[in-house]
Amino acid sequence: MKNILLFLTFASLNFDACEKAMDSSRITAAGGSITEIIYFLEQESRLIAVDVTSNYPKSAMNLPSIGYVRALSAEGVLSLDPTLIIGENDMGPPSVIDQINRTNVETRVLPEIHSASGIIQKIECVGKMIGMKKNEIDFYNNKLLKQVSQLENSISDAEGKKIIYILSMQSGSPLIAGSNTSGDGLISLAGGINPLSSFEGWKPVGTESIIQAEPDLIIISERGLKGFGTIEELSNHPALYLTPAARNNNILALDGMASLGFGPRTIDTALQIAKILNASS
Repeated sequence: MKNILLFLTFASLNFDACEKAMDSSRITAAGGSITEIIYFLEQESRLIAVDVTSNYPKSAMNLPSIGYVRALSAEGVLSLDPTLIIGENDMGPPSVIDQINRTNVETRVLPEIHSASGIIQKIECVGKMIGMKKNEIDFYNNKLLKQVSQLENSISDAEGKKIIYILSMQSGSPLIAGSNTSGDGLISLAGGINPLSSFEGWKPVGTESIIQAEPDLIIISERGLKGFGTIEELSNHPALYLTPAARNNNILALDGMASLGFGPRTIDTALQIAKILNASS
């Protein structure tokens, strides 16, 4: 059984990004997982605005919106008078980030590490950035470390099972996670194997390739399923109905941010997946 936290040694956050900010009293979060982390650390009183992917917890949706994380407006962000902007590496476009960086507003961009250790590190980084003490950060992270321990125990029977993650049905073809995606990271975190990792990124995949992949479990984002229909309709899709997952009713719809955001909820989501795979063993 793999030790999930061993990956911490090989992939670490940029320490410069984690240095204490000059002023974290008015934070704008550009990324749903950043928002979740700030709430997880119970520091939401500092938040003044979030992007549209910040839909959890629901109270975050009451804050002013800066728009979509990849299509920000410098004027829109700066008009809210933030003292600190925290985003992830998909924050953009680059021209807007350059424009913001030319102001006196401090901007921090955190890289995405698709592992349990990456989540723990990201929480530590945000905590340090906003001036929390190590023992305070550890208090919250210890809650997640208990889930990580449960996950390590659960994936022993789940390891080796094939999982594919469908983001959406693009013109009827499943848009599926390849390597170097959050979907691929979730599959690995749950102890599974991504049989479609030969390509990189999210790509439409044809019927023959999916049938040959023989997934034991098919995951689809709730938004992707909503745009297509029901689980039953999805299981009867020509590209899916011959797979072991469809035949055994192993199709699971998950909240996109919880499963792909690699914030505090992602470890629990991976634990749910591992338990489902164990039950189907």
